[in-house]
Amino acid sequence: MKELTFSTLIAVFEEMFGRGLFWALVAAAVVITAFYLYVLIRDRSLSMRKFLWAQLSMPVGAIAAVLFVQGITNSAFKDIGGPIDVIVLLGVAALGAIGLAILVYTAQSLTRRKAS
Repeated sequence: MKELTFSTLIAVFEEMFGRGLFWALVAAAVVITAFYLYVLIRDRSLSMRKFLWAQLSMPVGAIAAVLFVQGITNSAFKDIGGPIDVIVLLGVAALGAIGLAILVYTAQSLTRRKAS
């Protein structure tokens, strides 16, 4: 691989996760992001209480994302071979943490009524 392109990345992710699962994950991310933007526009401010609960969920999202990727790729922690593998796992953990925080904040905002 001489150059890294967007289409190459998509092909790699489709190979890792399978075409159906990859695009289902992309669709879920788009839907959750759209609801999050809707909530931010609707409320015109962040609720610090909801934000705190979202932040407290971040470690769970990080661990779940790493375990999910480990399960999908049929690899184990013993297969980590070098610094790039650790960097990729840290990136997966960060994205999982942020993703779950956004999901938790959005779910709270859509299900709980705003206190008047």
